Amino acid sequence: MPSKILFAPMAFSRYEATQTLPEKFSRLLKASGLAEKIRGKKVAIKMHVGQGVSYSTIPPVFVRKLVSFIKENGGDCFVTDHYVHPRHPEERGYTESNLGCPVLDDCGYFGKYFYTKEVSYKGLRHIDVAGLIHDADFLIDFSHVKGHGSCGFGGACKNIAMGCVTDRTRHEIHALEGGLVWDKAKCIHCEKCIPACNHYANRFKDGKYTVNYHHCTMCQHCLKVCPVGAITLDSHDYADFQMGMAVCTKAVLDTFEPGNVYYINLLTQITALCDCWGMTTPSLVPDIGIIAGDDIVAVERASIDAIKLEDLIPVGVPAGMELSGHGHLFEQLHGKNPYVQLDALESVGLGTQEYETVVIK
Repeated sequence: MPSKILFAPMAFSRYEATQTLPEKFSRLLKASGLAEKIRGKKVAIKMHVGQGVSYSTIPPVFVRKLVSFIKENGGDCFVTDHYVHPRHPEERGYTESNLGCPVLDDCGYFGKYFYTKEVSYKGLRHIDVAGLIHDADFLIDFSHVKGHGSCGFGGACKNIAMGCVTDRTRHEIHALEGGLVWDKAKCIHCEKCIPACNHYANRFKDGKYTVNYHHCTMCQHCLKVCPVGAITLDSHDYADFQMGMAVCTKAVLDTFEPGNVYYINLLTQITALCDCWGMTTPSLVPDIGIIAGDDIVAVERASIDAIKLEDLIPVGVPAGMELSGHGHLFEQLHGKNPYVQLDALESVGLGTQEYETVVIK
């Protein structure tokens, strides 16, 4: 049976505040059935707090509305992500005074609070579930949808698989794509790869590029910024990465009782790269709206379906870059079919790609 999703569109019919997306979001929350589910529960709001000079993360006005809704209906909540403190979320307006609830590191201030679940998918062995996620009664997966160089796109699944676990788990998932290889002959020692690493895992020592894999999460930022292709992967199978994320997502979601997870995808400022890059590029397509539901696969599928190549805003693609001409817009940008991620989620039993849309007016 198709899953029901709610869609609050960006399109408006008249100049009234009631027609704006924040007000439609309020009506979406009332229609969601969440009020009864969250009463008396501790709710973790998992979102990406961004970093650097990024400004495309979820605007605080939407978070504040969600927090107010939870409290008005008898729930208690906190906003959470990994590496909250060093990312300086206050620079993007994510403070307790602005949002109405605490903003916390999901693995604790030192990143050492987690529960390990053993899995067996190729090199993926340990799902270290963030302690604050594990201990919450209810999870709201509040995601900003955008492109992603490793998996085609980042939405609800990526928000969980990469944001509700430790560095060790992120490394094992990213390592499914392959290891990093440095080509000394190609390298021009511009060292752009060094500040591109968010985890201080790489450096040049005695003229040689080295990686501390204890800190490396295999995010491949170093690879992507290299102007001469001196850093590559020794293998490249993004389908394994997608399945790894699905396995991880299931392990995290299994922490919660059935019915105690809800997914909200924000489709505004849809850019080519993940918010973890610490910068924001121009939008690829016009803002679309908000898609929500209790089936992660259906919500992700509806989000991807809504992003159409024919709506492309050319300035969202780097100058001089040509799209491949094959597949979804994100596939043409990154060479990775985003629907593979949905197939992986479906294969581990997390939902269906069939959906029916209820439009919030």
